[in-house]
Amino acid sequence: MTPLEIAGLTVFILVLFMGIFSIIFGIPGTAVILIDVVLYALITGFERVSIKIVLILLVISILAEAIDFSFGVAGAARFGLSKRVIWISAISGFIGAVTMTPLFFGLGTVAGTFLGGFAGVLAIELIHQSKLKPALRAGYGAILGRVAGTLIKGFCALVMIVITMSNIYS
Repeated sequence: MTPLEIAGLTVFILVLFMGIFSIIFGIPGTAVILIDVVLYALITGFERVSIKIVLILLVISILAEAIDFSFGVAGAARFGLSKRVIWISAISGFIGAVTMTPLFFGLGTVAGTFLGGFAGVLAIELIHQSKLKPALRAGYGAILGRVAGTLIKGFCALVMIVITMSNIYS
């Protein structure tokens, strides 16, 4: 391999891992991985990654995003959350991640995402219902939906990376 090929492969692998870690932030990491693999396949002329593999990764990506979305909505709806509160949870989770990342780095990102989402839902539900117990249940439902969706999407992203790397190195 030439140094340029090694550099290109290194960037490719780094983007794969950026895709899996971006899932924590709520970014569709499976789409990042899919785009990275498609670009790699186009650059290499589909030599190591075939169109069949790209289509399999596309299906996995679509399923992962659909499952993540449905778990988030189901977890929230189960505890009586509205669409407005789901959006507030996502925005406050992002704000929590941005706020806590400089303080605690990777741990701050994860903790900030979940604590920010919980705090946002809790605040809105406290204002709306004026009772602590229903508000805590609503925040709990949003967190459960988000955690379940993130775990499943992360697993799908890991499967996508394993499929891709096994085709490249086989």
